[in-house]
Amino acid sequence: MKYIFLLLVFFPIISFSQHSLEKQLDSITSSKAASDFLKTNNPEDGKIITFNKEKHQTKLANSLFSLSVGGKKVVKTGLKKTFYKVLDKAEIDFYKFNIIMLDGNKTSSLSAKTIRDKVLVLYQEGFKFKDLAKLHSDGPTAKTGGDAGWIKQGEISEAFDAAAFNQKRAINEVFTIDDVEQNKYYIAIKTTDRTPILEITVLKFTEDH
Repeated sequence: MKYIFLLLVFFPIISFSQHSLEKQLDSITSSKAASDFLKTNNPEDGKIITFNKEKHQTKLANSLFSLSVGGKKVVKTGLKKTFYKVLDKAEIDFYKFNIIMLDGNKTSSLSAKTIRDKVLVLYQEGFKFKDLAKLHSDGPTAKTGGDAGWIKQGEISEAFDAAAFNQKRAINEVFTIDDVEQNKYYIAIKTTDRTPILEITVLKFTEDH
């Protein structure tokens, strides 16, 4: 009887807490408001994430893409209840590049540029870019044969943006980039021109229910 009484006492409190949380989530209309919400609640229980229509094709991602800005989805798993709220939705310009990156932080800037120049000569002599990337790239594209996938401005560095996006590059044009600030040196080939891809910014927050 004692346990039943305690359950009856706490159940309205839990229900009110969940209702209050949903009201707070409904009032959030921007990424800044979402960040403020996470600061005042438990940051470990939530985060702001971005879904890309090309990169994320899970059942969850597809259901979130079907929502409009402000739309909300609730997923219950075990004793957890996860809220997803769409904060923003827009088409972003993406491009594709094949990249070989030499990291001067691992040796020296002089060594990285020297290797970069030798690799470029080998490519011009007929060696396949993907093979050279697997052998020489210090970045993640070593595993993909140079293919960096979809890239947008601001994703790598300012130096990369200036050379790859701010200048008109032809498809299959080969060019080099000296990122002195980060001490990284690139050989890049533009493989796909500007392609608008839908992205959504989502607030994710989990609580017990």
